[in-house]
Amino acid sequence: MRHCIGRRGGQFAGPKWLTAKDFPANTATMFDKILIANRGEVAVRIIRTAQRLGIKTAIVFSEADRDSLAVDMADEGVFIGPPPASESYLVIDKIVAAAKQTGAQAIHPGFGFLSEKAEFADRLAKEKIVFIGPNPHAIRAMGDKIESKKTAAEAGVSCVPGFIGEIEGVEHAVEIAEGIGYPVMIKASAGGGGKGIRIANTKKEVEEGFPAVRAEAKGAFGDDRIFIEKFVTAPRHIEIQVLGDKHGNVVHLFERECSIQRRNQKVIEEAPSPLLDEKTRAAMGEQAVALAQAVNYDSAGTVEFVASGADKSFYFLEMNTRLQVEHPVSEEITGLDLVEQMIRVAAGEKLGFKQKDLKIKGWAIESRIYAEDPYRNFLPSIGRLRSYRPPGEGEFGKIKVRNETGVREGDEISMFYDPMIAKLVTHGPNRTAAIDAQAAALDKFLIDGIADNIPFLGAVMQEKDFRKGDITTAYIKDKFPDGFDGAAPTKDEETLLIATAAVARSFTARRATQTSGRMSPANGWQREWVVVIDKQDHHTEVELNDAGADVFIDGKKHRFETTSRPGARVIEGAFNGAPFAVKISTAPDGYTMRHRGITVRAMVATPRGAALYNRIPEKEKADTSKLIASPMPGLVISVDAKEGAEVKAGEGVAVVEAMKMQNIIRAERDGVVSKIHIAPGASVAADEVLIELA
Repeated sequence: MRHCIGRRGGQFAGPKWLTAKDFPANTATMFDKILIANRGEVAVRIIRTAQRLGIKTAIVFSEADRDSLAVDMADEGVFIGPPPASESYLVIDKIVAAAKQTGAQAIHPGFGFLSEKAEFADRLAKEKIVFIGPNPHAIRAMGDKIESKKTAAEAGVSCVPGFIGEIEGVEHAVEIAEGIGYPVMIKASAGGGGKGIRIANTKKEVEEGFPAVRAEAKGAFGDDRIFIEKFVTAPRHIEIQVLGDKHGNVVHLFERECSIQRRNQKVIEEAPSPLLDEKTRAAMGEQAVALAQAVNYDSAGTVEFVASGADKSFYFLEMNTRLQVEHPVSEEITGLDLVEQMIRVAAGEKLGFKQKDLKIKGWAIESRIYAEDPYRNFLPSIGRLRSYRPPGEGEFGKIKVRNETGVREGDEISMFYDPMIAKLVTHGPNRTAAIDAQAAALDKFLIDGIADNIPFLGAVMQEKDFRKGDITTAYIKDKFPDGFDGAAPTKDEETLLIATAAVARSFTARRATQTSGRMSPANGWQREWVVVIDKQDHHTEVELNDAGADVFIDGKKHRFETTSRPGARVIEGAFNGAPFAVKISTAPDGYTMRHRGITVRAMVATPRGAALYNRIPEKEKADTSKLIASPMPGLVISVDAKEGAEVKAGEGVAVVEAMKMQNIIRAERDGVVSKIHIAPGASVAADEVLIELA
């Protein structure tokens, strides 16, 4: 194990952190140094709070994270092994050795990895190292999905009708499901992170789903115990943030709504929930506190419920005995720093506030920005961040913008870990203001080098049912049944994009004329352009001035105000008085622009050039129907096809893993395998041909 001294991150620019200054806690012996047993944005998050509290930090890192932002910011770093988590971040002996080596008195596990491993907390207790998290009993009691439901029922918490006990096999599972009534949820007892879950609406789906969940549970968690419960109609995922100390005090920090999910993974979260009224909110909070008290909970944790959008009935799902990814929205509406509270509680302090002291202040929205391609069914995307420029953070009037990340421009997004790049959080006085602020911030968030899901997030912010709060956990499936192909621009949005393309081209043309010896005098630059979008010509005339330009589109005048200049990747300003931001990149004969979930390719030419362009015949696409390619970069796990064998459309022919997800590669047509280009263990690039069909 190599020990290295990291570079201090004192110059790191971040948002103004929330504190508990309005509710001062009592004093106890605070830690001098803590070890962070995690990586990425949560590690950065912990370091920033520790620095504010005057606590030194050490961090463990794998080979993949050697040059990461978190390692750079920490006071010390300890190398613990190769990139796979099973050889580094999940090895308890290495984490304990790192704590001893650095003299850390306590360890913060963040989320994921060892954060919910009771055996890790047990080991730290034996080593006299403080675990910044709940006691091992609470972790065990809530970590088992079956046992946690029994505990919840005993504590008076509303539970979903279901079967809690050993399920003998498929026939028994069918009997249970039909006794409960369809639809039912088949779920791994030891599951987490959206894995080991199936929804069954029929007997056949139980027969197919039960063995699949059992196999997935065995492979992912080493525990194939399964439970079955009623699936709530119009379900909404609502969770209560709880916080306890080691003196028997427990409070809740109200709720978060996390219904916008894909493959059972959260995408957008908000606090509070648009569904709940005060009565329901109080009832859920009281039940969450009762459950926490039943297991002597003594840290930050989350009690998750499924609520019916039809009648606001709610039922206990599970308790996550750790800091949640989406905790920032709870911080924003309460004014508390949850990481700070976890550290203080672990040091033995009592909570410095009571339930009556806590109030909901405004509304917060969080979007998870993932390294994935929304235009290719959200497949993972890995590579280097050629550009990473988040929107400005801080308070802007009544709006606050906050970005949680563990990356910088130039960093590499690895195939070994979670695909999340950042969490963008906005806070406003009400839900509409928070959503509008989120949409505006997403427009300014520039990422190049890999695909990202920002266009999809921007589209959701504009979607009418989301804005109304009319959502369920099936929102993405219902609103985007055929996948995401970009949002369609409104007339006003199209006009903005036309104007942006014309102004950008005009700026470039004027600059070119001012370059000595290259073109005509400065007064000779082109002012008239034809902007072609979706084969539609839009005649424009641009009159540039110091504040931007007057733009005439198909004869109508528009005011385009901006301080952005040629070469800017994000053009910001006001269009007809309304603020805007458009991401723009050069493309052959024009630009590619992104705004509010819209991606537009615009050709910009002189009137003569546009006329000639329209006469060019379209190039026929090459026939690739006989080629099976990898839709993403990754590692080949298995090859299930053989040369000379027949395959049917939809049949799985290989499995490629990227970012902890296994993706089944399927044949798109019937055919006979003529050539296989890959083998298990091979690394493949996006669009690389894997198999050829005759």
